[in-house]
Amino acid sequence: MSSTALSDVGTEKGQSSPSFTDEEAIDIMREVLQEHSYNPFFPSDVLNLAREIVETPPAEESSEYKILLEKVRTEADHIINDSPYVEVRAVVSSTDDPDESCSTIRAWTIGLLLACFGAIINQLFSLRQPSIYIDQLVAQLLAYPLGKGWADWFPSIINPGTFTRKEHMLIVVMANVSFRIGYASYVIVVQLVPTFFNQTWASNFGYQITLSLSFQLIGYGLAGLSRNFLVYPSSAIWPSNLATIALNNTFHTNTNNTANGWKMSQLRFFLYAFTAMFVYFWFPNYIATFLSAFSWMSWIAPNNVKLAAITGSAAGLGLNPVPTFDWNVVQATIKPLVAPFFATFNNFMGMLVTFPIIVAIWFTNTWYTAYLPINANRPYDRFGARYKVTSIVDENGLFNKAAYEAYSPLYLSASNSLIYGTYFAVYPATVVYAFLYHRREIMAGFRLLLSKGSRRNRRPDIHNRLMAPYKEVPEWWFVLLLLVAAALGMVALLAYPTHASVGPLFMGLLLALIFIVPIGVIFSVTNIQISLNVLAELIGGFLFPGNALAMNMFKSYGYVTTARALTFAQDLKLGHYTKIPPRVMFAAQTCATILSTLVAMGILNWQVTGIKDVCTPNAQAKFYCPGTSIFFTASVIWGTVGPARLYGKDGPYNVLLYCFLIGAVLPIPFYFLTRRFPKNKLIRGIHIPVLLYGSIAWAPYNLSHSWPAVPVAWFFQVYVRKYYLPWWQKYNYILSTAFDCGIAIAAIVIFFALQWPSVEIHWWGNDVVTRGADTFPGTSLLKVPESGFWGPESGWH
Repeated sequence: MSSTALSDVGTEKGQSSPSFTDEEAIDIMREVLQEHSYNPFFPSDVLNLAREIVETPPAEESSEYKILLEKVRTEADHIINDSPYVEVRAVVSSTDDPDESCSTIRAWTIGLLLACFGAIINQLFSLRQPSIYIDQLVAQLLAYPLGKGWADWFPSIINPGTFTRKEHMLIVVMANVSFRIGYASYVIVVQLVPTFFNQTWASNFGYQITLSLSFQLIGYGLAGLSRNFLVYPSSAIWPSNLATIALNNTFHTNTNNTANGWKMSQLRFFLYAFTAMFVYFWFPNYIATFLSAFSWMSWIAPNNVKLAAITGSAAGLGLNPVPTFDWNVVQATIKPLVAPFFATFNNFMGMLVTFPIIVAIWFTNTWYTAYLPINANRPYDRFGARYKVTSIVDENGLFNKAAYEAYSPLYLSASNSLIYGTYFAVYPATVVYAFLYHRREIMAGFRLLLSKGSRRNRRPDIHNRLMAPYKEVPEWWFVLLLLVAAALGMVALLAYPTHASVGPLFMGLLLALIFIVPIGVIFSVTNIQISLNVLAELIGGFLFPGNALAMNMFKSYGYVTTARALTFAQDLKLGHYTKIPPRVMFAAQTCATILSTLVAMGILNWQVTGIKDVCTPNAQAKFYCPGTSIFFTASVIWGTVGPARLYGKDGPYNVLLYCFLIGAVLPIPFYFLTRRFPKNKLIRGIHIPVLLYGSIAWAPYNLSHSWPAVPVAWFFQVYVRKYYLPWWQKYNYILSTAFDCGIAIAAIVIFFALQWPSVEIHWWGNDVVTRGADTFPGTSLLKVPESGFWGPESGWH
């Protein structure tokens, strides 16, 4: 039975009693085997059931067959009339009310206001250290009282009545587009600020708007064209969306079912968990920071460099069985209550298997790493100091070869050098893995993209069927948006003195087109987004040697637009789950993107011109620009020094290029092992791209930021889910969201009330984390030689 036929099977709006025959139920399970046999996240019990009924069924006359067939019919009903994923069934409704208010004056007003608010706060504090960042959880919390207050107090002429779930989600979507503008603005900041490239012409508001909108709208256009791969398939579940919907349910639900004896409502549970975390977070974040970096082994001998390097939580590798009591650290590299357990475990294993490699590199002084801290993420010169990138560029920001040869080559710490090798491995691994494990879904997406008619209605998924009454956004809308965005980009590149052609735009766009589906498929399942930044820097450095600005443009059009596209696709799936009409989503995301970008650029101009000594150590109100400084350093390293001097034939790190080959080969044996042992959960659970990407967290993170998530994830995602499924379905995502909200609100309060005015508490519990060898950025194993530098005295270049 084809997917088209299956879409006509089943009951409407998820009613529980299946309306298909036994043969249709078996056909459904046969298709499950064809599409999901090697998907590590597809429920293994459903796959085993499908194999039993399709490959080794008992005799049809036996009672075992009848019992098996009843189970098959139940699972087939879930697949057609709800979702095969218990995570989705736990929070996403299998019904819809098309008459529920959504695109109202209330939703648009609150949504656009919160989009502006998010743009102001995140852009303003993106240049400050310590920074502050608000996300969609804060917007979701603020939207509820605003919406309820509007419903209760505003006059009927502008009051659409009860504040609804759909309005709430539409507001969150509009606010969410404003939260990630900051990185795209780094290009403009490094151009403008005198301590960076000091290109005063970049203050032209027309340049800023055309460039920024180009980045944002290209991302949205790509997201729209990827719907057949990342939105419509039921296998694209986007785990973080489930936490968002769970919080929405707590505000708008009118039912309260008992779960394993727990009668507490989700809203009350959320408020208790939120309050507990809000109060507790003051301790590891401000009052007793040793609870956050609980590096108890290094405290025993605080000046022991080797002990600090291996066990230290602040600047070492974090080999520590009990490294933290801070929930923010527990979920530093992955959210254990949201991501599937196999993703959390692979994320940890990536760091664990590379741990001895880093130790070996450091202790053998490979690439002179013993003269540097073991886990630092900053570049160094041959004198042991942080690399002064301004020493090797001229007044136009272009590479000065003579100055470079007089100064120093660039050196990386042991963990930082390994990170780049892992990056080189993860990109081909992602493409190969996507082809091996997801080629059927990807090819089906291409067939649907090229076919005529409604794509959603051709998938046997209840949410696609429930969205059928709403008018779809045609592909040509997104193509037109891409063309407009590309035109804006060409204006920015050609009408202003960027010294760049349109090459960075179109070549960056090609990179995004190649990787958006492989990366998106993995992201939508594991909640882990593989970043293209290093690949974009590497390719951009080779394409535009000596031109940091051109490399930055290529990087932005390749990496930033892909990241934005995935964010937009995630929001499109959120709208799909919550049944927001697609054309309303299109209008809301587009309008909020344009408005929030305008607001963010206004704030950026004020920061650069109105803040005294911005992006310098003497900056007013601590606007030191830590993220922008890293961006500037990377732009000079990759765009000015160039990857050829680091990874070329004569470069010190040339051997790391073999990681591209290693990454391409690694998924293949595990794929065939999965085919040979399809029921082995351990083999099915090995996810090579996620495992490799886990090791990229080194520098500044370490094992103390990865290991704590594993026991937490096992307890909730394996044990509780298996033995207390009703409790897990009702409270798991609420608990995760409540903890996140508690941390977010507490961090904002602490920041403005205490950290902004520099109120500090000095006692052992706070001071111990800044003493000894385990202090950022760490201590080297070897001292700089008496000559004052390492390496050959002359001719190093």
